[in-house]
This record gives sequence, C-alpha cells and structure tokens, in this order.
Amino acid sequence: MVKPNLPLAQTMQTDTVYQAIEKINSHKQEQFYDSLKFKANQRKFTRLIYDFLVSPPRPYVDKEALAINYYSQLEGKIISEIKIKSLDVFGPTFQDTSKTATSKFEKAANKIHTNSNLNTIKKLLLFKVGDEVDPEVIYENERLIRSLPYIKEINIILEQDSLYSGFVKVHIIIKDRFSFGATGNVNGTQSAAFEIYNNNIFGVGHEIAFVFAGHVNKQPYLGTETYYKIKNIDGKFVDITFAYLNTYKSEGFKFNLNKPFITPSIKWGYGVTGMRMFRSNYIFQNDVLYSELPMDLAYYGAWGGRSFQVKQNQTENAQIVFSAAFNTQKFYRRPDFEQGVVNYFANRTFLLSGLTFTQRRFVQDELVYSYGITEDIPEGFKNEIVYGYDINEFGNRHYAHLFLSNGNLLINKKGYFYMAGNIGTYYSKRGFEQGQIDTRLYFISKQIRAGQKTFRLFAKTDYTIGMHRLEVENLNLSKNEHIRGFTSREAIGKQRLSLNLEYVLFLRREFYKFNMALFGFADVGVIGSNKEFILTQNYYSGIGMGIRLHNENLVFKTIQLRLAFYPFPPGDMSFVGFVLEEQSKKQFYSFEPTQPSPLRFE
Repeated sequence: MVKPNLPLAQTMQTDTVYQAIEKINSHKQEQFYDSLKFKANQRKFTRLIYDFLVSPPRPYVDKEALAINYYSQLEGKIISEIKIKSLDVFGPTFQDTSKTATSKFEKAANKIHTNSNLNTIKKLLLFKVGDEVDPEVIYENERLIRSLPYIKEINIILEQDSLYSGFVKVHIIIKDRFSFGATGNVNGTQSAAFEIYNNNIFGVGHEIAFVFAGHVNKQPYLGTETYYKIKNIDGKFVDITFAYLNTYKSEGFKFNLNKPFITPSIKWGYGVTGMRMFRSNYIFQNDVLYSELPMDLAYYGAWGGRSFQVKQNQTENAQIVFSAAFNTQKFYRRPDFEQGVVNYFANRTFLLSGLTFTQRRFVQDELVYSYGITEDIPEGFKNEIVYGYDINEFGNRHYAHLFLSNGNLLINKKGYFYMAGNIGTYYSKRGFEQGQIDTRLYFISKQIRAGQKTFRLFAKTDYTIGMHRLEVENLNLSKNEHIRGFTSREAIGKQRLSLNLEYVLFLRREFYKFNMALFGFADVGVIGSNKEFILTQNYYSGIGMGIRLHNENLVFKTIQLRLAFYPFPPGDMSFVGFVLEEQSKKQFYSFEPTQPSPLRFE
C-alpha cells in the first residue's frame, strides 16, 4: 500500500497571455537542450562532457505540499483505528511490502535484528483514536519519527471507512535500520579504541554502547566506557542517559535527563544534568582546553522553559519561549594558576535566563546529507537573548549575548541558505572580558543533474573574533573542519576566517549495497591576532578529493576515504594527508528552542 501523489488543490488561473509566453519559452528551452544533446552525442568525448555538466531544467516538486494536500482531503474526519506495521530491514519496500531478502547475509541480519516494538512507535504518535484528522500534525509526526536514528523511513496512509464516511483508518508503515553497529580508531602506535553499539535494543528504542580504549603507556592499559539511553519515557518525549567511564582518558559518571522542544506544540521543556569525574583532562568531552594534569571535578545543572504560541492554532506558527537555567562546577583537583587572575578552571555557579523568538517548518528533499532517503530541511528563524550572572571565585560577573539566525529556500527553489550571527561578553568591575563575535553563512545548491547522476554544491564561510579572551583560550582550524584534515597545533589565534567549498556527486551504482558519492573540496583558513585586520593574518589551505560510502539500512556512520594536499603547511603538519575514517552525518540547524547557555569560543 503506497501513499498516492495526489494533485495539489487548484490554484487561481493566471493570465492567458502570460501562460502563452511561458509555454513558448518552455518549448524553446526544450528545443535548445534537445539540439545540444543531439550534437553532443555525435562524439564520445562531448557526450561525456554533456552528461557531466549539462542539467536540463526540471520542475521543483514540493513534497510537503503534496503530503499535506493528501492528508487534507480527509481533514476533520474522526480517526477510528490505528494500525502499525514494521517491515524487515532487508527485503521489503514501501512499493512492495511482500518482497523478501534474497542473500544469506540479509536473511541472517533480519533474524538478528529486532523490529521496532509497535507500542514504542505508538507512544511517539501525536494523535490517537477519536481525534480529528489534522494534516499538519500528521506531517509533523512523520518528520519526528523519521528523525529517530533507528528508523529509515515511515509512511502514514489514510483510508476512509467503507461503511461510515466520517471515520478514517490510519495505517503506519515503518522500516527500521539494522540497529547493531561498530566503529573504531587507531592513534599512531600508542592508543586505539573500539566501540560496539545498538540504537534500538530489544526494539524499544533504547540505545546502548560499549567503548574499549587502550594505551600502551597510560593506565588503565585497557578500559571501558558504557552508555545507556532511554528514549521517550511514558510517551512524554523525555530522554535519560547514563554513562560510566574508566579508561586512560577519564574516570567517572554522567547523567542527563532532557525534554526538548522537539515540536512547536510542546509547551514545557526541561532538563537535568550531572557529572562526577574523578580523573579527567577536560571539563567536557568536546572542550577547547586540555589540561596536562588530570582533574577531579563535579558538574551539575538544570533548566526549564515555557513556550507560548504567537497566534494559536495557526500553521507554521511562531513561538516565544521563556527559559531559565543554572549550573555549578566545582574542582577538587585542578591545574595550578596565578593568583588574582581570572582562570578558565574556576569554581563557579552560573544563573541564566533566556528569551527566544522562533519559527520553524520543514521541507522534504533527498541527496543532501543522506543517500536516497527523505530528509527534512528546516526553514525559519531563531532569535535569542540570554542574560546570566556568574558567581565566580575570581569575582562575580554579568553575562549577555544576542543570537540571530535565519534559514530558507532561495527564490525559485535554487538552493538552501542559512545565516547566523551573535555577539556576547562577560562584564565585571574589571570591564568587559571573554567577549566574542561570530558570523556564519551556509549555502546548499539544489540537486543538479549530470546525465544519470546528481550533484550538489556546498559552501560555508565562518568568522570569529575574541575580545579580551584569556591567554589560554585560542581558536584553531581543526575543530568543526574549518580545513578538513588539518591537525596543526601551531596555527592558533584569537581571530579566524574560513571558507569551505565542496562538490558532491551522488553515484547511482552501489558497492556491495553501499551507496557512493564522490566529493572534491577546497578550504581556506586565516587565523591570528585579534589586534590586526583578519586578511593580514596567517593563511592556510587544503584541497582534496575522496569517496563516501553509506548504507541507509544500517546505523553505521559514513565511511570516507580522503586524499588532501596542504600548500605551505605549518611546521607540525605534512604537505599531504591520506585518511580512511568514519564520518557522522551532518545535521541541519533546526531552529529549536534550547536551554540558555553561554556562547562557546571554539
């Protein structure tokens, strides 16, 4: 059973003359491309060039409009029954649910895998039996379930009751990903790590992971990290994560409870976090500063927020969110520091409040960061003001920042454009300190046809400057791939500008069931002092190419093989870099309201 692509509701008829002109222009375009293709096919070389470069115009299909229009045809009718069906990972498709796995590997994987528990999926539904059909709610529910790491795709189908026309049966078909995964890395000859995980243990959506990490010189020579995550407790969209770590890197416990504003209809968001590290070289795992001396520390905090709809019960409604938070960090052992000077490793309690104005909707597309499955691209804005008071052992301080962001499809659907900017600082009797300004622009082109293949162009620029930062706080070009594969610790500063360009060609052919994409990139980074104009600072660059492989039926990360060249590299890097690695799928900025927290200088 497949959701039909029903036609959109009729729109107002346009002017007859305008229609005639459009028809003539369309006919001319078709003639031009037909003629060009005919001439190109006369020679093999020109045919290859045509297939690779030329993209005849094609109509844009608004999948969101099609889906909502489909649901709208039964809007207001009563849901009398909800049926959920889970398909095997390998074999069946939405077009043919009776299809079965053929290879021995696929059959064995289907037996090992536990399909999603139907009651677990039912808890994720935003509607129930007795509710009226609401197209926006159903569309939002599709997106919500599709975003789960163990779900490949979902289809919600409405069927009008044959006896009672006012009733509707809802059929939900889901297709899982194979939930078992493994990953690992080797760091030279000194250390290595191996991780095994399951993103849908017992079919109830819980996640479990075990990391085995070893080092030849540091104790414990072989240690483990264990993570367990319980998702959507009691259907309230509350997630809880527990972790215990005991490796050469760190030893301690972590706990997190979180209820995010995952849909605009959620009124309350809140969370609690706690961490007790008996031995660690960093405060947080992704921290910008690393301490040579292992620290003993505790961190805990909580937050809560209330969402208000600007206009009740309206499609694509904007929200205003009021939120508050606190967090405390306390050190029992830490690096030595100079007395009387503000220190990064400070005992503190931070009180924060936030006001967020946001609007978000999602449009559907394919072949952006994934390989042939539906992707939900967020449109909208998020504007945020945060004020905080830092109760710090080196002197109490005020804190404030302003964050503005906007992301939308360009006119005529020519691509996706996201821009954001923020400014923030602390203030005390000493004056302004640890301030920063950030701006970033992202561009993703529409799908461009190259013969039987499809490609996209990606562009990103990012600028950050720190003002009165601590001496130990520095930017680099490694974090967040300002220059891909760049690992230098010499190229640091308080000001940074980067530009990233990438061409990704999605291939139709598979490699042992893995989808493939070829990519080429060019990155430029400028970094240095915040006391001089950025374009007079130190320049670095990276150019390269590679291939990515991914199977959307699996929870495995994307496998990436990359060759890069670094003209005029710093002293601690070589001219060429070659790496085989795993890459987490990139995520869109969602414009989702979050807990108030200070900006990160990284």
